[in-house]
Amino acid sequence: MSMNWRNISLFALVALLIIGTGMFQSWNLALAILNMGLVSAIMALGVNMQWGYAGLFNVGIMGFIALGGLGVVVTSMPPVSAAWSAAGRELVASLLLGLAVIILAVFSYKRMSPGKLRTLVLIGILVVGFFAYRAVFDPAVQKIEAINPAATGYLGGLGLPVLLAWPVGGALAAVAAWAIGKTALGLRSDYLAIATLGISEILVAMLKNEDWLARGVKNVNGLPRPVPYEISLQQRDSFVAWAQNWGADPVTASSIVVKLGYAGLFLVVLLILIAASEAALRSPWGRMMRAIRDNEVAAEAMGKDVTRRHLQVFVLGSAVVGLAGAMMTTLDGQLTPASYQPLRYTFLVWVMVIVGGSGNNWGAVLGGFVIWFFWVQVEPMGQALMGFITLGMEDGSALKAHLLDSAAHMRLLTMGLIMLLVLRFSPRGLIPEK
Repeated sequence: MSMNWRNISLFALVALLIIGTGMFQSWNLALAILNMGLVSAIMALGVNMQWGYAGLFNVGIMGFIALGGLGVVVTSMPPVSAAWSAAGRELVASLLLGLAVIILAVFSYKRMSPGKLRTLVLIGILVVGFFAYRAVFDPAVQKIEAINPAATGYLGGLGLPVLLAWPVGGALAAVAAWAIGKTALGLRSDYLAIATLGISEILVAMLKNEDWLARGVKNVNGLPRPVPYEISLQQRDSFVAWAQNWGADPVTASSIVVKLGYAGLFLVVLLILIAASEAALRSPWGRMMRAIRDNEVAAEAMGKDVTRRHLQVFVLGSAVVGLAGAMMTTLDGQLTPASYQPLRYTFLVWVMVIVGGSGNNWGAVLGGFVIWFFWVQVEPMGQALMGFITLGMEDGSALKAHLLDSAAHMRLLTMGLIMLLVLRFSPRGLIPEK
């Protein structure tokens, strides 16, 4: 099979941009861009599975990323013993009670014949169940959140290795996607977009307000890391000697080594996912998904269960997005629910998929790197450009002040410009679907 030199040159260009950042700015910045580029590529890969494979317009990406971050907290943070002793059992009992109410309502709906009696029974189950659930849940939450709220005020996690938290984050997103898909995938594409957007906002609002779960807007800091801490490396005589042999400052060298460790882990995950995605896309399942995407009516006429297949790919794509969300939270070292914004965690990921090339896994990966690089670098570039333009203007000039203030908006302007250029000269993306 002949090599596609155009695609190779595009990836090589991105690599040169990152290397140039290291040479002319700092290697710490270059590696930070590389790490978030790898995470962004995985996010774009998950969205590409949904849109590129099956044509599912999911604008609730932010919610699945947030669930991935929650997976890191509930898996890797140590449990708060005082909170569990205060009301841990009561809280678990209330959650099980709520689940039992839902199961009973679904069972009654399926077993009873349609009519007024079924409606009354369902209303009765839900109303009585809701008040019973809150009667157990609310006192338990108050007791848990009263336990040292400045430092904890939540149940904590399971204290397991942080690498196990990544698949757990993917699993949480997959479970949520299954629940959403069972109710929303029968809707038209525009209704599906509205539903996923709304549910995404609900998930983030839950993280912000349920302090017992992950401290809400007080954030969870000090998450465990899969790589050493910089200070630990700096305290090792062997590492200090190694850094000095290379003529490097031990503090800078420790930061670079830690970022390289993250990059190695993220690269392994990305390569596994890209290999699995390419195998799936070229399999009979992948060809069937694209056939459903192109013509649902014809696929149904051939006996394919379109809704079921949509649910499959919706869950798979959301799991990959959740996995990326867990990786990003681990890289940050903290869970900050207030930072989850649609502009950053939905719109930007969609730009990555569109620019890279929907339906092509390598295109999604390329789009993740390209868009993240410009997202980081455009604002300082804009400030430098505006500084150069206003160099000869008088201080206090209204025009100078306006131009300098406009540099803060260069990110959004550049994202729009990139999309316009790509859609004009390469409508199917930088690496189009074959």
